[in-house]
Amino acid sequence: MMRRLHYHRVDVFTDRAFGGNPLAVFTNGRGVEAETMQAIAKEFNLAETTFVLPPRDPRHDWRVRIFTPVRELPMAGHPTVGTSFVLAREHLVRRDAEETTITLEEGVGPVPVRIEFKDGEPAFAEMSQPLPTFGPRLSDARAIAGMLSLDARDLDESLPFEVVSCGVPFLYVPLRSLDAARRARPRADLFENALGGVVPPEVFLFTREVEHPGSTVHSRMFAPGLGITEDPATGGASGPLGCYLVRHGLVACDTSARIVSEQGIEMGRPSFIKIRIERDGDRITAVKVGGQCHFMGEGFIEI
Repeated sequence: MMRRLHYHRVDVFTDRAFGGNPLAVFTNGRGVEAETMQAIAKEFNLAETTFVLPPRDPRHDWRVRIFTPVRELPMAGHPTVGTSFVLAREHLVRRDAEETTITLEEGVGPVPVRIEFKDGEPAFAEMSQPLPTFGPRLSDARAIAGMLSLDARDLDESLPFEVVSCGVPFLYVPLRSLDAARRARPRADLFENALGGVVPPEVFLFTREVEHPGSTVHSRMFAPGLGITEDPATGGASGPLGCYLVRHGLVACDTSARIVSEQGIEMGRPSFIKIRIERDGDRITAVKVGGQCHFMGEGFIEI
């Protein structure tokens, strides 16, 4: 017997159509096997597709499973923000105040999400991410540059090539210029050799030269190992990015810092990700990532 599954399509980290990172959200994932969820994510071929389930802990609001075209993720930023927006839009969370906070169960554990409303509709969502872990670093600038189709002089070797994770690890590669960021092209055939199997195959590039005056950094993310040649907006990498910038003194942060990462511009999908980092002395105490969403439509698939 065929089953119809209802989905919503949203663009995340943007306020307009065809910007940000597209996402498909299935608000009723009850009874759908993990293998089927993975097959649906591959069919949609978006960076991620999410499935909403009842929470395992009654103190939480919903459980969310997140799939790329090739595997399930324990946590991801734009799926968390976009799924929360859809839940609010569909009246599946409280909407009786100017803002509300919900808790989603993901692979990394409970994830709080704060949702702001304007004229009764969701206008902004901000997730809390796990506190960062730092480590290992790479030193071979020539190999890293080669896998990005760049020269070693395009990399800013005054800063470390460092892995940072707030649930999902990424390798952060600082670049000297906006021109270098625009010229970067991933060489999937060189990734394994350059990364040496000791760091994740998800590589995040950034430069402090920006296109938009309200931005702090200009970013790109390559993840060929996840089936994503390039991602237009990576919330899961933006929290660790903020932590990297704070740790290495690239943004001012006495007790808190507000950062805007512009991403997806080279793909024609401009995205603006808002990052908040809080710290006490040298210790980071909170990591928050948020943005706007634009509803694109809805439909059904039959399985």
